[in-house]
Amino acid sequence: MTTLEALVLGIIQGVFMFVPVSSTSHLALAQHVLIGGGSEIPAPDSPEMILFDIVVHVGTLVSIVVVMRKPLARLVRGLWSDTRSLSGAAATSPVTTRIRTGQLTYIRLALLGTVTVAVTGVIGLLIRAFGTEVFATPALIATALIATGVILWWTDTVGPGWRGTAQLTVWVAIGIGVAQAAALIPGLSRSGLTIAMALALGLYRPLAAQFSFFVAIPTILSAAAVQGWSVIRAGEMTIHLGSYTVAFVAAAVVGAVALALVLKLLYAAKFRYFAIYVWGLALFVLIAQPVTYT
Repeated sequence: MTTLEALVLGIIQGVFMFVPVSSTSHLALAQHVLIGGGSEIPAPDSPEMILFDIVVHVGTLVSIVVVMRKPLARLVRGLWSDTRSLSGAAATSPVTTRIRTGQLTYIRLALLGTVTVAVTGVIGLLIRAFGTEVFATPALIATALIATGVILWWTDTVGPGWRGTAQLTVWVAIGIGVAQAAALIPGLSRSGLTIAMALALGLYRPLAAQFSFFVAIPTILSAAAVQGWSVIRAGEMTIHLGSYTVAFVAAAVVGAVALALVLKLLYAAKFRYFAIYVWGLALFVLIAQPVTYT
């Protein structure tokens, strides 16, 4: 992989990680185009290229920390405060009761986030075991893109929501975890599906976005650790460290700009613009497939 190829793929990840049009599908399609043009990068469904995809996903986690630093800081301070209160003299009821009744809001939020990540992990392992061939099938990517467009268009029709942090439940966390796992299939947007699921379950738009991007941090870090270990153990390190670094930095910088834009459009209920885009992309993929991907 050349430095230019790494830069291009990093920029694609940075833009489309947060723009709800499936970064994985854009990465896979871009890789197909590069290979069709004579590039010697690994195949999109190879363990090492999947690791590269995860590395640039980790790069976009920097974007989340930068853009959402204020709510993240509130979460950290709240967790610290709740943890200290556990041993305080005022703690007169069991911890489980206090969490259930909303007295330990941030610990409760963290536990629900853990549930979401765990559900994603379990389902994700099954998808990785039985569905990796989808990475190399543009027609399936196009089909998933069409579904993503329908979901994005629908999100603009959802009401303002009624669930705040205190109304989050285990079933809400499980539902968002299932949506996040489904987004492992290229063409299905992680941010689009998790936000749509959160809105469908009644979350306020700002909370839907924050919860979606908060749970992305441990989810992506866990996936990076698992995939990285499997690739290193297999000894398939043909992509140089410099290429990983360039792609990581590009994804982080571009991702920060993209995330800020997406949040504005989400709060204004204008995700249908992205729906039109993914439908157009799906049509392009279906038309171009016989020429580009043979």
